[in-house]
Parts: sequence; structure tokens; C-alpha cells
Amino acid sequence: MEYLKDKSEYFNLDGDFKPLPKYGHLSEKTPEYIAAEPALDAVYSPLWALPDFAAFRQAAGDPDAAMPPGGPDRYRDVTTELLQFPARDGHLNELRVYKSPNVAPDATLVYRMHGGGFAIGRHEVDGAENVYAATNTDIVVVSVDYRLAPEFPFPRPVEDCYDGLLWCKNNAKTLGINPEKIIVAGSSAGANLAPVMALMARENGITGVIAQILHFPTVCYPKFFPRDKYEYGSYIQNSENPVLSTLRMEAFFRSYNPDPKPDYRHSPLLAESLANLPPALIQCAGYDVLRDDAFAYAEALKAAGVDAEIYGYQGVPHCFPAVTPTHPSTPVFYKRFNSFLKKHATSSGQEK
Repeated sequence: MEYLKDKSEYFNLDGDFKPLPKYGHLSEKTPEYIAAEPALDAVYSPLWALPDFAAFRQAAGDPDAAMPPGGPDRYRDVTTELLQFPARDGHLNELRVYKSPNVAPDATLVYRMHGGGFAIGRHEVDGAENVYAATNTDIVVVSVDYRLAPEFPFPRPVEDCYDGLLWCKNNAKTLGINPEKIIVAGSSAGANLAPVMALMARENGITGVIAQILHFPTVCYPKFFPRDKYEYGSYIQNSENPVLSTLRMEAFFRSYNPDPKPDYRHSPLLAESLANLPPALIQCAGYDVLRDDAFAYAEALKAAGVDAEIYGYQGVPHCFPAVTPTHPSTPVFYKRFNSFLKKHATSSGQEK
């Protein structure tokens, strides 16, 4: 792939690295992941051998996400529909709405930004999480199909997501949601965009964002990461992970923002203040280059007085519930996800 380099821009991957004391132990692979790793490599390596992200997208497609064993029946328990909204430049972006057939009126909006390194993917990258959330009858999930890099680099994806958030607030009756009860959510790149939405809403006086869900987040460009404040070893320790390696993550960064300058809209950890943000659920994988991003953001939120739950799952890869749905940690991940949603989501029939 033309965006993939042979050497890291930000890390010495050839040195003698020893696990760091706080979170390094989480890289030890579980037996279940070890057994699955060759199959995962066989899936991802051919995609990264394609010439560009456009070819990657075409090959990956957007099939409905498979539900893990024991999960909900997505075709019985949840309905979906497609809508469009105009972005600030007039471009029509797609929204996919997920909800229960028995959804209550004035439900909480879970506003979802999908993963995919800002360069690939659509709604169903995180489809399983969307379905789980939408089985809660107090929730309507709206996934935004923001425009992708490198054709549409930073800040266009941020602007698309923000414009979609405002559209949802302004069209609450159409969606059946309460515009003052919004949970911003995302995985991977989406878990970068979600905290950015919370920050932009706070900065611009947009009310209604009551919680944030950040799964496997990337919260700071390596070029700007405050290594003096937070442990930062996962990019080196987990550099060869076949789901998301260090070199592949750097390719995503270059595609999204080839000449980055410090800006909280791509690196929320750099925000001047994280105070007065809504409570957060953060879940991350131990054998993931982004692991230490997640812990750093949780530490920063807590230091700013924000209620932040953080869970790190030892020995599993990036976005493990989607790529290893039968792993023993997967039902634990969804249980915590559903519990956080139940705690914060209400409708007109269940006010807190």
C-alpha cells in the first residue's frame, strides 16, 4: 500500500524494549487469542497489500456485523433505516438508525462514529455494538457515515460528525429522541471523534451530551503525546499485532492528517481543559498499540474531575469483540457496555 512505510516515524521498534510497569503486563496474549492470531493475519495482510485505501474499502465492503454467540438477533430485535443530512458544504451524508421495534418515545440518542482509521469502514464496522445498544428500548442509535481520508482529510470527518450531531438535535422529533439526552460513542477512530464531539459541544455551548463511550480510542497523535505525563509503551510492545500494527496505525494517521499541528480536534488529550465533560466509559485491549492512549485519557479525565470508568482486557487485540467474538472477554465487554448504557439512557417512560 502506498501509505505504508517500512520504518516507524515515532518509535524505535528495533531496540531492546522492556514492558513498562503500569500496563505492560496486559500485552501477554491469552491462549484463545494465540489460537486465533494466524487466521486474523490471513484476513488483514491481503487488505494491507492492496494499493490504496480506496481498494481496501472496496475489498472490505460493509456487510452486516456478525453477532457474538448468545447476542441479540439483529434482524428480529432491531430495525434499521437510512436517512441523510446536509453537511455545512451541502454534501449529503448518510445516517443509519438502529432501534428496537418497541422503542419508547423521547429515547436517549446514542450518536455513533464508526472505526476504521478515518480511512475505511461505514456503519457496520461497529454494527454489533449498535445492535446491542438498540435492543435497549430507551435508546435510538444513529450512526454517521462521515467522509473518509485521504480524499477528505482532517478536519472534514470532524466537521461531518459535528454537523450530524447538530442535525440530530434539530430533528429530534423525526428520530424519536430527547435532544437533551445524547451519548456520544465510538470505537477506534470513532473513539477519537466521540470525545472530540463532547469537547466541541462544551466549547460551543451545545447542551445535551450526557455521557461518552470510548472503545479502543486513539486520543493523541504520537508526535504530540505527552510522554512525560503518561506511560507510553504499547506502540512498541504491541507493534506487530496483525489487527492493527504500529506501521499500519501510522499509515492511518498520515492519511487523515499528513501535516498535523497540535489541535484537540484530532488529539483530545491535548485539550486545554477536560473539566466539565460528561462521564465516560473507556474499554481497551491489552495487546493493542492504542492501549496506552486509553489509559492516558482515563487518567486525564479523572484528574479533571470527570467520572471515567476504564477497563483493559489482557492479551487481546484491537477491537477484539468484533474480530474474536468467541473470546471469553467478549461477553464481559458487552456486559459493561450495556450496564453503562442502562445507567445513563432514559426515555419519557423512564426518567431518572
